[in-house]
Amino acid sequence: MLHIEDQYIRKHILDGMFGLEKESLRVLGDGSFSHTRQPFEDSDFIVRDFCENQTEINTGVHDTAGAAVRELQEHYETIQNAVYNMPVQEYLWPFSNPPFIKNEKDIPVAAFDGKEQFKTVYRDYLSDKYGRYRMTFSGIHVNFSFAEELLKRDFQLHGGVDYQAYKNELYLKLAGALAVYGWILTAVTAASPLLDSSFVEKGVCGGDVFMGLASVRCSELGYWNDFAPVLDYQSVEAYADSIEQYVRQGLLKAPSELYYPVRLKPAGENDLESLRKNGVNHIELRMFDLNPLCEQGLEVKDVLFAQLLMIWLLGRPEEELSVRHQVHAVQNFKNAAHYDLKTVKIALPDGRICSVAQAAINMINEMKNFFVEIDADVQDILDFQYRKFEDADNRYAWKIRKQFQGGFVKKGMELAKRRQEECVGARQGGRPGL
Repeated sequence: MLHIEDQYIRKHILDGMFGLEKESLRVLGDGSFSHTRQPFEDSDFIVRDFCENQTEINTGVHDTAGAAVRELQEHYETIQNAVYNMPVQEYLWPFSNPPFIKNEKDIPVAAFDGKEQFKTVYRDYLSDKYGRYRMTFSGIHVNFSFAEELLKRDFQLHGGVDYQAYKNELYLKLAGALAVYGWILTAVTAASPLLDSSFVEKGVCGGDVFMGLASVRCSELGYWNDFAPVLDYQSVEAYADSIEQYVRQGLLKAPSELYYPVRLKPAGENDLESLRKNGVNHIELRMFDLNPLCEQGLEVKDVLFAQLLMIWLLGRPEEELSVRHQVHAVQNFKNAAHYDLKTVKIALPDGRICSVAQAAINMINEMKNFFVEIDADVQDILDFQYRKFEDADNRYAWKIRKQFQGGFVKKGMELAKRRQEECVGARQGGRPGL
């Protein structure tokens, strides 16, 4: 764990690197799916996810969360201007949950050609196994690494001889701790309580559905495998092997099919071979909903809170991570996606059962004390999250349900059109030309 008592460590504890990935659906003016080809073939930053109409922004790496969000905003504006100028005007759907879905064929699997055709084949496999409806959920992934100078200082204090081995051990411990405590990130960013009726009753469009969930994509109805994965955090090799065992057993077709909220990633090519060879470069958090209350879909304070959570976890004594803890962890993530967190329970590492809301309050209070002790001025970020559990009306999902129920897709499209108009007008002062 980090030598938090060291003055250099304390001074630079908030130094880190951030990169963001954001998915969103292109739709037509009535809320139906676009079926046009992805219009960003030449972009290194705007690609496709599962659907052909599901844009994915991949930002560069930045030394502040604010800079990463600003780049996200720039690409968002590029997409808005492009879809505004499509032959038939399109819009960016601002929610994690999809709008109208007519049927499975209405969901266009991303079409890759030539050497990349295998990507479409893989998507067809996912379509057959999980159904295309589930693949229409969109979200945000936050990639984070601690600053190299910070880690090098801590490495010296450990008296180590292999820096990459030290980094591997640190990020493995962090990933294990996030498996146990990362549910709080689901709770603070959940922002998708409403569904269109067509998601649960095929072909029946225009009705609102509320299932007692704050984030459908993070709940038991969302992106999860049909088994509770148990991973080995003892070494990079053991971690990679524990994922590959599910491929060998036929539970996964490829390691990328492991739908887990936390991933360890190498520099360069993102595969297990590269992870074994090059070691861990950063950690990926995959549980953030699109936040329609923000223009670019992400509140920077939520990214900063994720950073504070990781710092706090590495400043604490290491805890046991048994099979029982990991099985409970998966269920805790799913329970944290519920709407009323004062009634839904989670299992704490010490075996106690507690409501999600009370567990979150207790954790944030511990974090507050920790950061006061190391003289880090972050109380505003912690207070921002604390208020979500003190009064549920401060949570995104509760605000969104109040604003958008009684016509989820209709009101959602009004927001999508208004956001596009504001974005296009602000960027170019009128109707843009390509």
